[in-house]
Amino acid sequence: MVKELNKYIDHTLLKADATEEQIKVLCEEAAAHHFMSVCVNPTWVKKAAAYLNDSDVEICTVIGFPLGATTSEVKAFEAKNAIQNGATEVDMVINIGALKDKDDAAVERDIEGVVKAAEGKALTKVIIETSLLSDEEKVRACEIAKKAGADFVKTSTGFSTGGATVTDIKLMRSAVGPDLGVKASGGVRTAQDAADFIEAGATRLGSSNGIALLNNEASGSDASSSY
Repeated sequence: MVKELNKYIDHTLLKADATEEQIKVLCEEAAAHHFMSVCVNPTWVKKAAAYLNDSDVEICTVIGFPLGATTSEVKAFEAKNAIQNGATEVDMVINIGALKDKDDAAVERDIEGVVKAAEGKALTKVIIETSLLSDEEKVRACEIAKKAGADFVKTSTGFSTGGATVTDIKLMRSAVGPDLGVKASGGVRTAQDAADFIEAGATRLGSSNGIALLNNEASGSDASSSY
């Protein structure tokens, strides 16, 4: 069992058809279980911040999501706007095409813009979308994120071709060293999955099934999960 598993979990709802009632329930669940954060789309940040005003739950949102294909200026503005609305953590998607083109300077500028917008106000997590990258690209993305001043690297959006793997978490942890956070997202389906990711080096877990993970850990039974 993982000690205080709830404090590893970003309780997540990023579906396009999420309603206010569903966001309210997400926040109530997060507060009741003292999850580390709720992770919602930017349009819901202000509502989530209001619902969780008197709680210990952070407000996480996503930037340039899910493709990472908006311009650096738009990502920086989106981060700034989300923070003004109450976000305390921002998970940004890198420019994946630029990384594949080996334009590391462009990727670094992209991340730096969000890091600067969040500086002193919110944590920055950098989603590298591992399912679309070679191992060399994963390492390079992690090294660029660290150089740009990010607080975390994160595996996945949950909207691409795959999610986190233990192998990728180990690779990412090795690439960033002990000081940066590593977030596993997508594929955290059971308490055993959570324990395996944490043992591999993850310090945060993105999951839409946070309560099931806790119940699964307590009971030792299987639990299914979506991204």
